[in-house]
Amino acid sequence: MTYQETVEYLFNSTPVFEHIGASAYKEGLETTRTLDEHFGHPHTHFITIHIAGTNGKGSCSHTLAAILQAEGYKVGLYTSPHLIDFRERIKVNGKMISEQEVIDFVEQERSFFEPLHPSFFELTTAMAFKHFADQKVDIAIIEVGLGGRLDCTNIITPILSIITNISLDHTQFLGNTLGEIAAEKAGIIKQGVPVIIGEAVPETQKVFLAKAQTMDSLIVFAEDIPAVLSSQALPGGGRAYETRFFGHIKGELGGNYQEKNANTVLTAAMHLYNKGVIKNTESIEKGFANVCEMTGLMGRWQTIQKQPLVICDTGHNAGGWKYLSQQIKHTPCKQRRIVFGMVDDKDLHSVMGMLPDDAVYYWTQPSTHRAFPVHKVSETADTHNLQGKQYPTVMEAYRAALADADKDDFIFVGGSSYVVADLLTSLQKK
Repeated sequence: MTYQETVEYLFNSTPVFEHIGASAYKEGLETTRTLDEHFGHPHTHFITIHIAGTNGKGSCSHTLAAILQAEGYKVGLYTSPHLIDFRERIKVNGKMISEQEVIDFVEQERSFFEPLHPSFFELTTAMAFKHFADQKVDIAIIEVGLGGRLDCTNIITPILSIITNISLDHTQFLGNTLGEIAAEKAGIIKQGVPVIIGEAVPETQKVFLAKAQTMDSLIVFAEDIPAVLSSQALPGGGRAYETRFFGHIKGELGGNYQEKNANTVLTAAMHLYNKGVIKNTESIEKGFANVCEMTGLMGRWQTIQKQPLVICDTGHNAGGWKYLSQQIKHTPCKQRRIVFGMVDDKDLHSVMGMLPDDAVYYWTQPSTHRAFPVHKVSETADTHNLQGKQYPTVMEAYRAALADADKDDFIFVGGSSYVVADLLTSLQKK
């Protein structure tokens, strides 16, 4: 098989949550453990850091990976979903797994795994762990796929667990309250392994405290003694941070929500510094300043062009849009133009309620079966008195926004990771 045929096989022969949603979700770790045993328990060949949470996992994972790369470690990074190429999910020092290795894994192992009927994520996790072991990484940052307790990444015993925050998302699997969702995320807290909580509210804090006590784990709430004292957006992009422990730091990532992520990462970095894993504070500065270059991170308040200003962001739920909506509203421009679509397991009404009412809208739907149909998005927008036209694809909506825009306008593209994925994939092909 070619690489493209191999990726199509992975997507078409295994249940893929990103494509079909709930029916792809598998509870339990039985298949994961079977795959892990078959490959010789590869996750035991390197140390790990485990990251869960509703929002911010990607930014925190990539920033921490960049810091550890700057420190001189060979760093594995396992994240999801990808935006353009499946191989974005599995990287070592920012370099994606090779196409040939993906082909070889499937061709050589399919006779073993096909009878198991693994999910796409179970198979991808096994591929990632095997790749990291083969590459002899020193440390791997492992991002939870969904939840925590029953996520197939949860076979690892890390040196540090991080839970970024909790908001209402994937409620059909994780629970309908913040406390129930926190209990699922808290499932990554392991016996004697320290855990850092990025953001908490009373309802989630008590869940985390109880779990940490049960597991005899040191628990640190990053908001209790904030590592970030203040931050501000920089004119050329990125953010400047005044920090409690590391002085003045420039971050490459520019979203307002990055202040919360930075606080989580710096709290983790301080723990790793105290443990001797990070020895040079310069590594922290370098990782923050060069995270996209060092890890290949995309889609976080990413500038596509300057005149007109075009920004895309993968924020896709009410928790993320709490920050995005304010940043969009306060971005100086002549006219705001927003290309917007969402997928059907998200709270469309809540997000719509945060969108600015002075923008021109280009309603669309990403190329996934889980997308809200564009007419549904438009109908919901009508109930919020938001005005716009419908476009069947993200690129048609984007081209219409570009055609309408003056050089002093601001175009935002988002609402879903899949909207951003469609945009970046199409732009790459141009």
